[in-house]
Amino acid sequence: MRLGVFANPRKADVKLAMTRVREAFGRLGWEMQWDVETGGLIGEPTTEAFWEGADLVVSLGGDGTLLETIHRMGGCPVPVAGVNIGRLGFLTACQDEEVEELAEAVNSGQHTVMERSMLEVTMFEDGGKKRQFIALNEVVLMRGETGRLVSLEARVDGELLNQYRADGLIVATPTGSTAYSLAAGGPLVGPRANVMVVTPICPHSLSGRPLILGDDSEVELLPGSDDGEPLLFTVDGRDILRVAPDSVVRVVKAACPLRLVRLSGHSFYETLRQKLKWSGGG
Repeated sequence: MRLGVFANPRKADVKLAMTRVREAFGRLGWEMQWDVETGGLIGEPTTEAFWEGADLVVSLGGDGTLLETIHRMGGCPVPVAGVNIGRLGFLTACQDEEVEELAEAVNSGQHTVMERSMLEVTMFEDGGKKRQFIALNEVVLMRGETGRLVSLEARVDGELLNQYRADGLIVATPTGSTAYSLAAGGPLVGPRANVMVVTPICPHSLSGRPLILGDDSEVELLPGSDDGEPLLFTVDGRDILRVAPDSVVRVVKAACPLRLVRLSGHSFYETLRQKLKWSGGG
């Protein structure tokens, strides 16, 4: 079996976590391939395409590191296990001190692989040029250099949904419902729901409310035509681009979901209770 490893070099205890991964999986006979930014920290050979030929990818850091891992993999269907260094994450499978438990569970098949839907995002620009992205959490159109509200138009399956005056607009997956969309007042969504969430950011009108759509919808976002305020476009908090006045951003469900590893006893709802300090009952 082969393991691909990606780590966040800025985490204080990353070397210790990497050593734990090497020892835990090495004892079970796994071969390992390390990303170029961190493998050298513990004297391991490195490769750009750490996921190629792997049976599992381990991402060491937190939710942000896992997002970076997924973007580098470019929609590759290899299962990913997030190992958290520091605070508990929504997406990670375990804490760094639980790496041995993770290795044993994966090696013996005593783990769960959950499919998380992703978004395929296409920006159409002037002259027919297009750029494509994959999002696990969300795509956002937001105000640019000024502090003024922006005008945006949203269409669903070709029909006008709304013309917004707001700080921006978010289209999120169920996974992304616990990220920027939640901070903007959007609903929490169970990870297996087949939906997308459209959430305005600080809308000028009190009637600007979040909307839940079926994930078979096609959402189009484009700048409004009344003020010319600059707009920025971002996917999962990265790939920040300026949106031209005639650009259109199309959002649909991606064909290939993320395959996310979970351990027994580590559930989305348990994490939700801990992160939001809800009552655990009993």
